[in-house]
Amino acid sequence: MDARIDFPQTALAAGRGGHLPRRWTGDRATSVFSLALAFPLAAAAYETAGAILPLIAGALAVALGWTLLFTRLRGRQMNWHAVPTAIVFCLMVPSGLPAWQALLALSFGVVIGEQIFGGRGYSFLHPAVAALAFVFFSFPASGAEQGDTLLVAAAVLPGALLLLASGLISWRILVSVAIGFSSWAMLKGLGMPGALLTSSLALGAVYLVCEPASAAATNPGRWAHGLLVGVLIVILGEAGQGVGSTAAIVFSALLGSVFAPLIDRIAVRINITRRKRRPWQT
Repeated sequence: MDARIDFPQTALAAGRGGHLPRRWTGDRATSVFSLALAFPLAAAAYETAGAILPLIAGALAVALGWTLLFTRLRGRQMNWHAVPTAIVFCLMVPSGLPAWQALLALSFGVVIGEQIFGGRGYSFLHPAVAALAFVFFSFPASGAEQGDTLLVAAAVLPGALLLLASGLISWRILVSVAIGFSSWAMLKGLGMPGALLTSSLALGAVYLVCEPASAAATNPGRWAHGLLVGVLIVILGEAGQGVGSTAAIVFSALLGSVFAPLIDRIAVRINITRRKRRPWQT
C-alpha cells in the first residue's frame, strides 16, 4: 500500500493513500519538491530583479510559523512541508497584491486548508490552492495577474522531470491534464495549445494538480482526475480571466481536489465489480 507525504498509519486509515513509495519520508519529499521549485524561483527572481524575494521571505516566515505552532500544540516534531507551499504561492499570487493581503491569504491556506485537518497527509486540499482561492474570492480587484514569462514556464520543466524521476508526482496526471486541456481548447477553436501555455499553467499543473496529498491515488482515478482538471482550465478560463490564467488553474485544481476522493472511490468500486464478474481460475 502506498503512502502519502506525511504517512502516519492513522492518516492512511482515515483517507486515500497517496502514490508515494514507502522509502520517501515527509522531509525527503519536501526537500525534493523545494529543490524542484528552485528553478522557477530563480527564473522569477531574475525576471523581477529580485522584487519577489521579500515576499518569499515573509511567506516562509508565516507558513513555517503556523506549522511550528500547530506541531507544538499536537506534540509532534516540526516539519518543513510549508516551504514548497510558500514558494509556489509566491510564484502564482497576483503581482499587484499588497503584501499584507498575500500573507493573510497564505495564513488562511495553511491553517484552514491544511492544519485544521491535522497537517499534510490528512487534508484533501493543497494549502497553496486554498490560499490562492482566498485571494481571488476576497481581493478580486487588488492586483493583476502574476507576470507571465516564458522563462519561468520553461524553468518548470527541469523541476517536473526531477519529480517524475523521483516518483513524487504521477505522469498519468500530467499527461491527462495536457490531453484534456489540448483537446478541449482545440474543440473550442482557441488555437494551438502551445500558444496558450503560461507560467501559471505550467506551475499549476505540476505543483498544484499533481500534489500527492490532494490528487487521485488510483491509476484510473489519476487519468480521470487529470482529464477533468484539463477541461476545467479551459471552461473556467473562458468564463473568467482567460485560458491559462492563474484563477482558472487555481479553481480547476480546487475542484479536482474536491472530486478526487469520489473519483478514487468509483475507480475502486468498478475494479471490485469487474473482479467479482471474473470466472474462478483453477
